[in-house]
Amino acid sequence: MSALRITYLILTLVGTILPMAYFLPWLAKNDWSMAAMIGAWNVSDATTGLVYDLNVTAAALIIWIVAEVRVRRDWSSLVAIPAIFCIGVSCALPLYLLLRSRGQD
Repeated sequence: MSALRITYLILTLVGTILPMAYFLPWLAKNDWSMAAMIGAWNVSDATTGLVYDLNVTAAALIIWIVAEVRVRRDWSSLVAIPAIFCIGVSCALPLYLLLRSRGQD
């Protein structure tokens, strides 16, 4: 595995572990309420701006993944889309780059 692919793998793991280290305890403390989490995301202008920033980024990433999968016929790379919704862009982007670079080793 190339150094670049190892970097993508490390970023995927970090992008999974760091958000989940905050999300899971918070959700457990708040009865696993997604409504409470969405409310917390919109508690200030700064957090609301960050939510919009990440949503636009997620939408762009989904469009890019779908467009590239159609051209490259690499259907397994679609696994990055559920990662966007279940974990976040911090996991899904390096995961997609890792999957996309498979043929370059």
